[in-house]
Amino acid sequence: MMQGIDVSSWQKEIDFEKVRNAGIEFVIIRAGYGRVPENKDKYFEDNYRKAKAAGLKVGAYWYSYADTVEAGYQEARVCLSAIAGKTFDFPVFFDLEEKVQFEQGRDFCDKLVLAFNDTIAANGYAPGLYCSTYKLNEFVSKEVAGKYALWVAHWAEKCTYEMNPIGIWQYSSDGHVDGIEGRVDMDKAYVDDPSELLHKH
Repeated sequence: MMQGIDVSSWQKEIDFEKVRNAGIEFVIIRAGYGRVPENKDKYFEDNYRKAKAAGLKVGAYWYSYADTVEAGYQEARVCLSAIAGKTFDFPVFFDLEEKVQFEQGRDFCDKLVLAFNDTIAANGYAPGLYCSTYKLNEFVSKEVAGKYALWVAHWAEKCTYEMNPIGIWQYSSDGHVDGIEGRVDMDKAYVDDPSELLHKH
């Protein structure tokens, strides 16, 4: 099992050397959100470069606002532009958590996940899916969820999502780590080697 965090522009400047020395082994970095290039996370380049330099294992995520399947494809294309030239130790995760998406039901959510993640995979990156336990159970079929490395949000003593292996468990949004001002999300990866998550698809 590996100890990690996930970060975005909300954390601003991060001292990744201190983060590594605090026992953190990996970081999932927000590359951006939505469907336009201007929504690339303004700290993504710095976070990627500094995390790699500090010797951390690195993955990425893209926060989705897509309310149509075509928007999912568009978000994938913008994500690919944002991460071009980067190499990752962990998958590139599709972040599914908007109310407008769940309101359209399981079939829509399945198609949206497939649209984004299959586009990511077709361009040489390992795709993953981030979602909460409840929303995964309600709005993503086991068939679709089972295609990808999963990163499950469940802020509790244990993760109750039934699929095994999960991949990564986000267990808190209220972590404190040396090198980061304020709160940060905390994660555990259920692998000793992240490359195990790169071959799920």
